[in-house]
Amino acid sequence: MANLGLCQLRLRDDSRWPWLILVPQRPEIEEPHDLTPLDQAMLSFETNLVSKALKDLTGCTKINVAAIGNIVRQLHVHVIARNEGDANWPGPVWGYGERLPYHKDVLADLANQIRDAI
Repeated sequence: MANLGLCQLRLRDDSRWPWLILVPQRPEIEEPHDLTPLDQAMLSFETNLVSKALKDLTGCTKINVAAIGNIVRQLHVHVIARNEGDANWPGPVWGYGERLPYHKDVLADLANQIRDAI
């Protein structure tokens, strides 16, 4: 979807939640502490940048940020817009229900809006 200074930004194709994923472009990095101090600062900056853009764009109640990585070992950070009453509120998004893909045009429009916001 977009390349930032450190991370590749991806949009998860699940219309239940606006959900972005930051993937630092460093091979074989599994944990934030594996990054150099400069890359750690950049990851923090990019996470905050994307979080604010997503909150401003969606007007959501809460932004959830997590780096869980139990299945995909490469370090990645989830940034998810949540609203009271959304699917599984206030519970976690992981493992809840079936993914509901966006209509192709809606997905492309959302990706463009996010790129413009950051």
